[in-house]
Amino acid sequence: MSSDTLNENQSLTDSSLQSNHPPQKFLLHVVGAVAFAHLLNDSIQAIITASYPMLKSAFSLNFTQIGWIALIYQLTASLLQPWIGLYTDKHPKPYLLPVGMVITLLGIALMAFATNFSMLLIAAALIGVGSSTFHPEASRIARLASGGRFGTAQSLFQVGGNTGSALGPLLAAAILIPNGQYAFAWFILLAGLAVWVLLRVTRWRITHASALLAASAKRSVSVLNPKQITRAIIVICILLFAKFIYIAAISNYFTFYLIERFQLSIQTSQLYLFAFLGSVALGTFFGGPIGDRIGRKAVIWVSFLGAIPFALMLPYANLTWTAILVMFVGLIISSAFSALVVYAQEAMPGRVGMISGVMFGLMFGISGLGAAGLGHLADLYGIHWVYQLCSFLPLLGLVTFLLPDTRAKQA
Repeated sequence: MSSDTLNENQSLTDSSLQSNHPPQKFLLHVVGAVAFAHLLNDSIQAIITASYPMLKSAFSLNFTQIGWIALIYQLTASLLQPWIGLYTDKHPKPYLLPVGMVITLLGIALMAFATNFSMLLIAAALIGVGSSTFHPEASRIARLASGGRFGTAQSLFQVGGNTGSALGPLLAAAILIPNGQYAFAWFILLAGLAVWVLLRVTRWRITHASALLAASAKRSVSVLNPKQITRAIIVICILLFAKFIYIAAISNYFTFYLIERFQLSIQTSQLYLFAFLGSVALGTFFGGPIGDRIGRKAVIWVSFLGAIPFALMLPYANLTWTAILVMFVGLIISSAFSALVVYAQEAMPGRVGMISGVMFGLMFGISGLGAAGLGHLADLYGIHWVYQLCSFLPLLGLVTFLLPDTRAKQA
């Protein structure tokens, strides 16, 4: 069969699909709703992280115990996510979204009234379970409502989470640190608002998303062969390791670093952490739309190579340059995540829930292991030494060279 005939047949197939399932518009109200729920979810998570100095003092914890709290939370979030995504790819369970947020609400309530280290671990585990049900299903809805602008939808969804992560330290500084552990109870209101939003999103999915799911299933054709998919997944795992170990070092221990090295107060150090997390949100916002235009691999290259000089200089800078450099690193390195998620979804179409679960699961799992490991290293060698070690992590971004180019394949 000639290439002209093949092209004709492909054109007829595409036309048939388009006539049966007209191109959908970008549904901003739906993507915006799951992004807002992501903001609420991740602000709760960031409040937990920002509370570590207070918990360390209130419960007489060491860095290793702080690392264990982070590890338990991150592992419960990460281990369940791929399985939830895989299951709901085949057996949709829309109401998992609000149910998961109810579990998060229970975890926050327990954190407010915990009386010992074991109860803190159980509370962290509950919040992790709630997160594990939220991310794959909410990411799926963002993709369904994207109208084909997958990177843009994923960025808006993710920037909601990043914005929540940035707001967490400010809320902790304003409410939690001055008032102590019981002030956690105020954040039950955030979880309750998220439950309400997710109930409305779930109703939209039940009544409107069937045609979108059917159209997506019919267009599910991978542009990579099995060997390329395997290679791509290995490279993505390495990139996620580099990115999230580095971000874990900042998110979990930046306040301790600033307090020890520059003698800042806890509340002032939270403002610097907010600056970093805000730059992460901004970088995430631009990463997806740029990936839609120039390709996912190009964004990944820029993200890792661009962060290298700033990361290497950070451990040796004074306070002013520390603030500047950490914002540049956050802005640049965060732009890769949306591109990595959409790249993986394009490589393995029809497995949106599983891929989202794996990607977000790896994010939480790597961050949790990193937090525990870095906490132990900080006890042994000091927090400044840990930051010197982590400054080399962006160099692992050079493995992007091995990532197959899905944009070229599609062309």
